[in-house]
Amino acid sequence: MTKQFAKALLVFSILIYSISSNAQRVGDIPIGDATRYKIGEITVTGAKNYNENTVVAFTGLRKGDEIFVPGERLSSVVKKLWDLKLFSDIRVFATGITGNPNDDIIDTIDLEINIVEVPTLAEVKIEGLKKGRARDLLKELNLAKGAKANENLVTNTRNFIENKYKDKGFLYADALVRIRENEDSTGQTTVDMRIDIDKGKKVKIAEINFEGNEQLSDKKLRGAMKNTKQKNFFRVLKRSKYVEDDYQADLKSVVDKYKENGFRDARIVSDTLKKIDEKTIALNIKVEEGERYYFGDINFIGNKAYTDETLQRILKVEKGDVYNGVAFDQQISDPTDPDANSLENLYQNSGYLFSRINAVETRVQNDTIDFEIRIVEDNIAYFDNVSVTGNDRTNDHVVYRILRTEPGRKYSKSDIIASIREIGQLGFFDPQNINPKIQNPSQEEGTVDIEYEIVETGASQIELQGGYGGGGFVGTLGLRFNNFSLRNIFNKEAYDPVPLGDGQSLAIRAQASTIFRTYSLNFTEPWLGGKKPVSLNVSLSHSEQFRVDPRDFRQVDRDQRFLITGGTIGLAKRLEWPDPYFQFSQAISFQHYNLKNYTTRLFNFPNGFSNNLAYTVGLSRNNVGVNRIFPTYGSSFSLTAKMTLPYSVWNGVDYENLEDNPAFQTNGMPDEAKIDQERFRFLEYYKIKFDGEWYTELANKLVLQTKTEFGFLGAYNNDRGLVPFERFFVGGDGLGAFSLDGRDIIRMRGYDNSSLTNSDDGDTVYNKFSLEARYPITLDQAASIYVLTFAEAAGSYATFRDYNPFEVQRSAGAGLRVFMPAFGLLGIDFGYGFDPVPTSLSPDPSGWNVHFIIGQQF
Repeated sequence: MTKQFAKALLVFSILIYSISSNAQRVGDIPIGDATRYKIGEITVTGAKNYNENTVVAFTGLRKGDEIFVPGERLSSVVKKLWDLKLFSDIRVFATGITGNPNDDIIDTIDLEINIVEVPTLAEVKIEGLKKGRARDLLKELNLAKGAKANENLVTNTRNFIENKYKDKGFLYADALVRIRENEDSTGQTTVDMRIDIDKGKKVKIAEINFEGNEQLSDKKLRGAMKNTKQKNFFRVLKRSKYVEDDYQADLKSVVDKYKENGFRDARIVSDTLKKIDEKTIALNIKVEEGERYYFGDINFIGNKAYTDETLQRILKVEKGDVYNGVAFDQQISDPTDPDANSLENLYQNSGYLFSRINAVETRVQNDTIDFEIRIVEDNIAYFDNVSVTGNDRTNDHVVYRILRTEPGRKYSKSDIIASIREIGQLGFFDPQNINPKIQNPSQEEGTVDIEYEIVETGASQIELQGGYGGGGFVGTLGLRFNNFSLRNIFNKEAYDPVPLGDGQSLAIRAQASTIFRTYSLNFTEPWLGGKKPVSLNVSLSHSEQFRVDPRDFRQVDRDQRFLITGGTIGLAKRLEWPDPYFQFSQAISFQHYNLKNYTTRLFNFPNGFSNNLAYTVGLSRNNVGVNRIFPTYGSSFSLTAKMTLPYSVWNGVDYENLEDNPAFQTNGMPDEAKIDQERFRFLEYYKIKFDGEWYTELANKLVLQTKTEFGFLGAYNNDRGLVPFERFFVGGDGLGAFSLDGRDIIRMRGYDNSSLTNSDDGDTVYNKFSLEARYPITLDQAASIYVLTFAEAAGSYATFRDYNPFEVQRSAGAGLRVFMPAFGLLGIDFGYGFDPVPTSLSPDPSGWNVHFIIGQQF
């Protein structure tokens, strides 16, 4: 190449390819027939928003540097500029080449970097949608003023809109994105974006037709398609819209259905979408079934930790069984179910983190398939470093003490799952954002680290509750601090607004109406002593009820009072057997009832007292899923017995003949006031309650809660009789309940408060059964919202002789729940009672009732 030719104007374009933004130049390399130059002047043209010196500095080129033209260094300069995504065109020109008379000195080249800046977005306008929906779509698109309006932005905007509406069933949705350039007074280029949207008609699937299926019917194959359904008047849960991704997944489900029935070689030959009209389409699917196969010999290779018999019991496949490829794979490894009873989980839960299990077909003869289950066990792994991040408010020990994955403990997948559940059940963290990260697995050393990423949520709640009951409007104000710290009570820096972070619970509550007032304080320490899961609960309460005219609840006599003061102290311990989900609890409670000029049907004395000293013992099990507000799996049950001492065994009182005892007579006649004072000086009873609930995910996010309850109040001495307190009141929403006398308020939607109870003093037996289907609208940290439908049945009985579990009142309805961390659970239910109210003379059903839920969780 001659110097004269090299001095000519040099124009070149360099092809772009992706490289890491932090790539470092280690030297220049010539490309093809390159010439070496020394850089002279460097100029930048076309820049309007960026300083010329800034661009030059970013390229890394400096006057006096030696480069090849063409060469790798200039290529990397262009790549770096492209990676900024700020320019729509980049060119490098040689504006001049200065030769040197001495051939031993290389020539000098002047460079011009010409850039065309990507214009910025000025205004975005959406046509084809209503104003509100257009505004919402703009928020989703996040098309901020000043954004770089490059080709990627246009393409991504169009694809986002079309896919959004196609997912909603608008198969032919079209979005036309147009750009118009503007130039302001400063010479800067901006663009306006106009988006014309044509959703078209919502397309439904009129038909799903199969061809080539002889062994499995069309109905069975359609049933295998979980998210792609044809039109059916009776279908409620799944709509018949067409979504491409769902359809492709369902085609795989069709093949899996064949594999479940022994047809290993089944496949989809072809599938076509046929347009019937603007609103409907038909899907035609051609299948090839193949032959039905059976399992032959299954041999385990490489297993030392477990015998063939143990592995065979988990695999659940016998020679001669119809081949089921889906179930077979799931028994080996089921990634959809972390608690699955599979071979992989057997090893993973026993420390074999690095184990590998592979099923291999070793022989296919006629219709029989032999398998080898090849197992590589490797060494047992142990947890090394266990860490938690994201707990900005909650102290570390609150989280670490509940983790099952302790340093030095054998690796277990089930322990990780249990730890996730325990973190979610605390209620201090977002259950949707608990992320366990396996780190630094070392097969040689047999160790693994795990880090739990968590996100704090609001733990404190304000309880605002209102409703009608107890003779008028009942208002409740409460404060609950679910992550309280008693040890920091005198530490001013720990207040936010109260000392938080130790996982304790403190609740202060006041409830009042025109006829009563009640105040309560409750404190819970979930880890007494900080070393073992032993929970301490202490509560204090005081209630005051005033005499009211039963004919006019507005007539209240505050000189006639009924005072109840009490307290409870309880301990609960988590058990290790039969499993760590069991808990054993004990509590001692005392209540003092004091009547001051108060006449009531409960007692025959207007002035006097009664004491209630009771012991409560309970056994419960709770393995409900991670999210306490919206569990998707698991179950819980609780069995409790509350009892007093059997005073009548040793106090020597003949309760059957109290009326004949001169000590309880006045002027030779039985004194009912004295008799009742003796009978109720210390209450004597026992009370048994059971409740259980189960959660089952019926479909994606659709969860069924099944629940049953039972309660019974009994007496040790029939001559002494049942106590007038501690009874059951069934019906309504419970908002008007004020438990002054240990009563249990049982919610039963579709009926008025306590309307299913046979006596004003309450019943001694009840049972309840309910089904509730729930579907979430959102489970965000700020608010969890779900809708529900329910069916319930409950019965309340005066005595055990009247008890008939099938003699119940029924209801059904729908509702909405909103959970906000600051206020707890809010909601509304619309319930229809199908049966007459037992205490009413009307034969008509209870009908529609509206129930509000404010600050309650159940």
